[in-house]
Amino acid sequence: MRHCSVQVRGLLTRDELDRYNALMEVGSFLESEEKYDLAYTIQQEVDLLILPAIERLKDKSRARDRATAEYLESLGKEEDE
Repeated sequence: MRHCSVQVRGLLTRDELDRYNALMEVGSFLESEEKYDLAYTIQQEVDLLILPAIERLKDKSRARDRATAEYLESLGKEEDE
């Protein structure tokens, strides 16, 4: 089973995180039983589950980029004065 990044996991809601942990536990068990076809299905569910958190991470990144651009723009205005 492939885990998502720590950054993405940090942006999961409590319900999403509980479901993520349960799915990872089931997937790990299936892999230990060499039921890779079933573990693949669980991995697909995990991939769908984390999509909203990935979007939240992208939104945070865009907001940080905007703030950086505004800061750099304000520095440029100060130099012109």
